[in-house]
Amino acid sequence: MARAEKTAAVAEIVDSFNDAAGAVLTEYRGLTVKQLQELRRSLGENANYAVVKNTLAKIAATEVGIEGFDDLLTGPTAIAFINGDVVEAAKGLRDFAKANPALVIKGGVLDGKSLDASEVAKLADLESREVLLGKLAGGMLASLSQAVYLLNAPLAQAARLAGALEAKATEDPSILAGGAGTPAAAEETPAAEEAAPAEEVEAPAAEAETVEAADEATESTDA
Repeated sequence: MARAEKTAAVAEIVDSFNDAAGAVLTEYRGLTVKQLQELRRSLGENANYAVVKNTLAKIAATEVGIEGFDDLLTGPTAIAFINGDVVEAAKGLRDFAKANPALVIKGGVLDGKSLDASEVAKLADLESREVLLGKLAGGMLASLSQAVYLLNAPLAQAARLAGALEAKATEDPSILAGGAGTPAAAEETPAAEEAAPAEEVEAPAAEAETVEAADEATESTDA
């Protein structure tokens, strides 16, 4: 490979490292071209699976500040540069390796930190971003449901009260007229009854005046 080609190849790997959220190093010895195509399809948009030369990958890793790759870059090497969900990509590689033992996961890098094969396996055992978001959303919805219930409880009680008043108003429309109607008339009856004794008290006074006038007339006649 000419020097210019090597420089361009290293620059491409450097860009892949810089643009990726993480990377997983694998050995693909024994995989067929068809199987490599299937692996790329299974990873989808989560990762770009690229075959690299070990010497060029070492130079690129050094340029981006990744340490601990030298021991991993042995044999036929391909790197999965993860652009999407890191956990999903790790799961995809793990599942493919189970179905195709020729694929060996050697290690990786995440947030600039080197990972060995066991750490990549632990990463694959984590729940994906979608699952975590689903659980978070479920928890939020449950909290919102409780809040809505608490907020709606007084409204429901008010609605039941309004329904009761409406039913009562159907029986007696005067309720909606500010208390006018039959109940008010019933309240006026005691007032009329209270006025009657006042007239009865005044009657004796009038009779006394009449008796007094008659006495005076009698006295005048006698005189």
